[in-house]
Amino acid sequence: MEDLSNYEKLRQDAQKFYSQIGHAFSPVFSQNICFNAEGFNHIILKGSRKERERPSQILRFKLLSLATKLIGLSTTYQEFEETIKDFEIKSHKKRVHKTMPVRYW
Repeated sequence: MEDLSNYEKLRQDAQKFYSQIGHAFSPVFSQNICFNAEGFNHIILKGSRKERERPSQILRFKLLSLATKLIGLSTTYQEFEETIKDFEIKSHKKRVHKTMPVRYW
């Protein structure tokens, strides 16, 4: 079982490292991949905005440095899915529903 006593320190270190990445070039997509606050929240939270289990978060924190290397080395992707989703966005201080294509790799 993972030692959870140093969770806060690991989280702070991971967040500091993550914020320093900024972006990494992906040969697969021929563009930079941005590492923003939304991405770090994905490490901590599930899609339903519930917190992931602590051992899962700790594992993700520890593998973070490898993720940036992997993005730079990968030349292929395994799966691709494109769908259309409805989003609620702010437009001129109003909330508007907009349908947009979404791609998953």
